Amino acid sequence: MKEYRQFHDSDKKFNFQTMVYFCEANDSKQLSFYDLLKIASDGAVEDYNQQGMSREMLTENGFAILVSRLSFRFHRMPRENEAIVLKTWEEKSEALQLVRAYEFESMDGEKLISGLGGWVAVRPADHKIVPTKMFQLRPPVDLQTEHDCLKYGKIAHPDESELSLFDERIIKYSDLDGNGHTNNARYGAFIADALPENLRHVAFKDFRLNYAKEAKLGQKVQVFGNVDENAKRLFLVGKTDDGVSFEAELFW
Repeated sequence: MKEYRQFHDSDKKFNFQTMVYFCEANDSKQLSFYDLLKIASDGAVEDYNQQGMSREMLTENGFAILVSRLSFRFHRMPRENEAIVLKTWEEKSEALQLVRAYEFESMDGEKLISGLGGWVAVRPADHKIVPTKMFQLRPPVDLQTEHDCLKYGKIAHPDESELSLFDERIIKYSDLDGNGHTNNARYGAFIADALPENLRHVAFKDFRLNYAKEAKLGQKVQVFGNVDENAKRLFLVGKTDDGVSFEAELFW
């Protein structure tokens, strides 16, 4: 029987071993966007947890940590029943972003997905962003390494006249997490459901996702999109009655 471990290695990278289970694979038998985001989020949370910074401990000290921006490069998508390991660690913070790196590998060391994320420390009561210099529950992190994925950051919007409605949905109770709003990984499902039919089985190379305002229970999310065949780029933006909820771009 296979056993999957969670541990910090000698480089202080958190190793989160798992497998792509049947329910985590899409119809191409590859890891779905939703489960990619779920594993990345769970790995980051557990990394902090095993360093003594559980969600409860953070709350008691007046913090919540929320993912803000993500970027992933797909070297090869993990496949159904494939054993994989996520290696994740924190890097030197920006003024308002806690920087986190992600590396998905096969168990024999093949690079599968590279990623970078920006997380924000906020006050739980009002979600006001706290400068990272004020987050002192662990020693300052000075590590900076080279990455072979796009830097997370601002995503360029096409003109409104070039956008079409690709999908819409109502936020349901099962979309919520312990923070009381739509779980960050659920947006991976929203993006997958908005893919044009001719792009559902494309081998995407890069994926960037920015979170703007959390979608709330009962709200309608309308996903508008634009396909740029010349740039081989798909742009998506999710909107609620409160404004932009998320924006994403995928390159193939």
